[in-house]
Formats: sequence, C-alpha cells, structure tokens
Amino acid sequence: MQTPPEFRSKTYVPVHNKILTTIGIVLISGVVGFGSGFAGSQLSNKANVTIQQQTTKSNKGTIQVSDVSDIVEKCKDSVVEITTESVSSGNSIFGQYVSQGAGSGVIISTDGYIVTNNHVVSDATRLKVTTTDGSEYDANIVGKDSQTDLAVIKIDADNLQAATFGDSDILQVGDPAIAIGNPLGELGGTVTTGIISATDRQITIDNETMTLLQTDAAINPGNSGGGLFNADGNLIGIVNAKESSTGIEGLGFAIPITPAKDVITELMQNGSVTSRPALNVSLYDYTSNNQSSNSKYEDGCYIVQVVKNGAADKAGLKQNDRIINFDGQKIQTTSDVKGILKKHKIGDTVKMVVERNSKEITVEITLQAQTQSN
Repeated sequence: MQTPPEFRSKTYVPVHNKILTTIGIVLISGVVGFGSGFAGSQLSNKANVTIQQQTTKSNKGTIQVSDVSDIVEKCKDSVVEITTESVSSGNSIFGQYVSQGAGSGVIISTDGYIVTNNHVVSDATRLKVTTTDGSEYDANIVGKDSQTDLAVIKIDADNLQAATFGDSDILQVGDPAIAIGNPLGELGGTVTTGIISATDRQITIDNETMTLLQTDAAINPGNSGGGLFNADGNLIGIVNAKESSTGIEGLGFAIPITPAKDVITELMQNGSVTSRPALNVSLYDYTSNNQSSNSKYEDGCYIVQVVKNGAADKAGLKQNDRIINFDGQKIQTTSDVKGILKKHKIGDTVKMVVERNSKEITVEITLQAQTQSN
C-alpha cells in the first residue's frame, strides 16, 4: 500500500534564509523555522552553565522606546550570526549540491552556549558563528528538538556577553518589543522595534501547534533564532516565524522564553528531550485537495512509520493506520495527536482507535519516552 503524501502547511513560515549552491548555479529562497528560549538561574548540572536573569518582575523599562540605543547597547553583543552548510545528493536536477543557510542565535553563557532554532541547524554538516566584534568560531550542536524548534550549540570561547533573561509570563499586550537578528543572512545586528501584539497565539507550523508571542517588529528571513527583548534589554523570546501567504507585514512571532527552560535544560543534559511522552511513530496529514479524485485514502492523520519496540509498535499499530480517536477525542490532524500527548506523561496508558483495511481497531498504548526517530 502506498504511503499517503505529506501535508504541508501553507500559512505561517519560519524565517530562516537558505542559499543552495551548485556548480555555476545559486538559488536563494526562504525556508521554515520557529523557536524558543530559557529563563532560570542554573541551566544544567552537567553543563554547569549559569545565566544572567532579570531580577525585577517588570517588562517596562525607564527608557522611552522612541530611543532604544541604550537598550540595544545592553543586549546587542549577546546576539550572533549563524551560517550553516549541508551537503545533499540525489533527487535533485542539479545532482549533489551544498546548501548554505543563515540564521541567528542568542548567547546564554559566557563560555559559549548559544540557543537558536532547530530548523537553523538541524541539517547542517558545518556551523559557523560570528559575534558582533567580527570574531568567527566553528560551532557544534549540543542538542536539538524539532517539536519546539529549539537547539543549543556551543563555541569554544570565553568572556562572551550572555543575555539577561526576562519573564515572558508577565508580558502584556502593548509592552515594547525589540528584535535583533541577522536578516537576509548578511545584515547581522539589525534592530527592529515594535510592541507585543498578543501573548498567546496558537499557531500551527508544519503540524506543530505552538503558543507564541506576536509582535509587529519587522521580522525577515535570517531572523530565526534571534532575540526578542523588552524595554529593560532582557530576553523575552526567540524569533521564529511570520505570516507570509498574504504579503501582510507586522505579523511576526517568537516563542516565549519562560516556558522553554525545561527544554533547554534537557537539550544541554541529554542532547534531546527525554521527559516528553511519545507514540514513537511518524505521522502525516493527508488531504484529498489537489489529489486525484479516485484516491483510496480518506482525509486524516496517518501513521507512516513505526519505530521498532516503540510504544505504538508494542500496541500493534501498523504503517498506514488512520488515527480516528485518541484518548476519547476525535482526531483529524497530527496537531490533534500532539496536543493530547502534551497532557500526558511517560507511563500513561491511553486508548486509540485506528482504521485499518476499512475496519476500526481499538488498542491501548503505554506511552514511552520520545526517541530521535519519533
């Protein structure tokens, strides 16, 4: 049985800049990405990294936003440029090619830990970080997580300017917002200003539903992984996406810093998120739009890969099963499944109803830790 085609989101896109280089050919395009950040006094027992944290419960500074030079002076050196290279081959009319990407990152410790977006670094075979003084460093990936689009990378450096972390939980609509990043992959240190337009937008990007900050500060390709700061110069979010399908400007998004601290800690300790329950499957949303009218598949959420000895495998789930119901709730998309998983913990047993060969089958799944294959 053939695998249902991949469903692709068409509305919100991450803001990563990519250049595909082949012999004699250069292609420039925008690609996907989103992200988050961290607040806390101690990032990791293993990494032994301490960060600066906001000491007062305020997002309102004493500096007028009409002049942000003092704010920028405080935080600009904590934002870095990231350039990436990855090699791809096959399934391309150009044959083998080098993909060169550009994004941003925020220094979270004086000894070289940097938080950015997973989509900026996930496929990279080489990473380079440039600080505001022009120094260049090779970087290694410490940990990454596709679900939150978070990644931590490390450079071999000391006495760096680490960001001071604010409290995104106390943000209010109308609070000042200052974005610093590397738009177009060649304008590092660019500053744009605006306000917090919303504090809890539910946005779905590539089947991942996220609760994001919305801002009208200008966001462009290359800003992914850059910092969103408040009027005290404290980091309140990591820039990750913008609305692009309509051409409307002023709709940028960032993952709030406070909820992401546990993810950052796990990435630094384990290289991945191990506390999150998972089915250990790959899912695709199939839609009959733009497909042949005689397709034998119904619209819905399909299992297209089952990890051996994972939770789904042990429950008897199979490739091409269509998920109908999970934990008593009707399932239409991958986002529905992931939303339910977020309400559970490792070890919970949950009922699922799937359709297989036109028959409904009910199974009980004991949720396991997430694996890299999920």
